Amino acid sequence: QLQLVESGGGLVQPGGSLTLSCAASGATFENYVIGWVRQAPGKEPEGVSCIMGTDRSIYYADSVKGRFTISRDNAKNTANLQMNSLKFEDTAVYYCAADIYFKGSSYDSCSGIRLGHPPDYRGRGTQVTVLT
Repeated sequence: QLQLVESGGGLVQPGGSLTLSCAASGATFENYVIGWVRQAPGKEPEGVSCIMGTDRSIYYADSVKGRFTISRDNAKNTANLQMNSLKFEDTAVYYCAADIYFKGSSYDSCSGIRLGHPPDYRGRGTQVTVLT
């Protein structure tokens, strides 16, 4: 069983930056795509970003493209989401998410996270609040 623990959320002024971190344990990290899914009160989950297990293909939602950067370190079993130029509408609980990585397949292993579907594994979340 893969366990995911997020850290790094907090309060920030508009235009500010935060870096979220996800620490994984319990399974082979590179066998999973890692993504970030956020959910604001009263809204559906939104897949913010996703990175493949080894070939490092990356997805960003249009709402964060150019402002957020996802990365992963398979040697350390960690993933980060660098968030710059934060806006009020970025306020949400951010969850680290993981789905099985079908390496070498034409199947888009990030498709579930991208569409906001329940992932195979998810952390407990970290709150990001951008002040008005």
